[in-house]
Amino acid sequence: MFRFANPYLLYCLLVLPLILVLFYITRMLKKKNISEFGDLPLMQLLMPDASPSRPVWKFYFYLVALTLIIIGMARPQLGSKLQEVKRKGIEIMIALDVSNSMNARDIQPSRLIRAKQVMSKLVDRLSDDKIGLIVFAGDAYTQVPITTDYVSVKMFLSSISTGMVPMQGTDIQKALELATNSFPPNSELQKVIIIITDGENLEGTPEESAKAANEKGILIYTLGMGTPEGGPIPEGAENSNDYKKDKSGNTVVSKLDEATLQKIAIAGGGEYIPANNTQAGLNRLFEKVEKLNKKEYESKIYSEYNEQFPYFFGFALILLLVEFFIVEKKSKWLSNLKLFEIKKKENV
Repeated sequence: MFRFANPYLLYCLLVLPLILVLFYITRMLKKKNISEFGDLPLMQLLMPDASPSRPVWKFYFYLVALTLIIIGMARPQLGSKLQEVKRKGIEIMIALDVSNSMNARDIQPSRLIRAKQVMSKLVDRLSDDKIGLIVFAGDAYTQVPITTDYVSVKMFLSSISTGMVPMQGTDIQKALELATNSFPPNSELQKVIIIITDGENLEGTPEESAKAANEKGILIYTLGMGTPEGGPIPEGAENSNDYKKDKSGNTVVSKLDEATLQKIAIAGGGEYIPANNTQAGLNRLFEKVEKLNKKEYESKIYSEYNEQFPYFFGFALILLLVEFFIVEKKSKWLSNLKLFEIKKKENV
């Protein structure tokens, strides 16, 4: 298993594009200043020792070395030893609505972003519970099977967006059926399905699926994202100011359907939780999860990790040494060495 011991340091990589832009701006300004003294090709003839490419190569070596140093500081590690440990928890399958209506901004910054924040904070609070992730719109797809690898869950969570499910619409029934069938068949742990949606179900009969799941011992909790007053649905990008319209040209307003979510939760033996206030909704959900009967189970985890950062630092050091020995000006004695020049045969 691969992981970073200090993943937050990877945010430093965001500075690299800025450094690249500043470098090219500086190059352009330098050329502009030279051109003010005369024609640029002529000025280059007057500076025969100046190399146009070597400063660029020096910069690239430096930039790659800096990238490797940042990654090394994040401490990449490889798991080297598996160990079986005893844990106590439940199995949670989260079904997240990624239909276009989740881009509505009746709660800021949007329903989907708020839903992802709730999920991220929930994963941070879990310790020994198993968790899985499903996304759904007009159809449902498993993103992460039931696992104790919270890092993978958060990794997939960060990449979720509306439109990742080809068939648009909202079919909560399909999400429930897929979630119900995603639990390990022989597991004796308490099973929970958490549906995060605005509740605008357009197809199927989710109450019946929730009741069938509850008969198998599965509890279903619904988290409502949005407001009863609702908001328009952005067309295209989630931050777009163009909104979806009906056939008459009127702006479509998507509203939170609390009644449907309450019915699904009641049929599933769980509870409906409004999640407009992220912290309040999360606290209430976590209280419910913590009160459930948690059973002991065996799990394999990596107990030892081998540090990989020396390789990154080593390659970075080599690149910095190469960068150091590349001189920006052309060397006269090196220019006389024409190792790759093929002598032309003189015509007799």
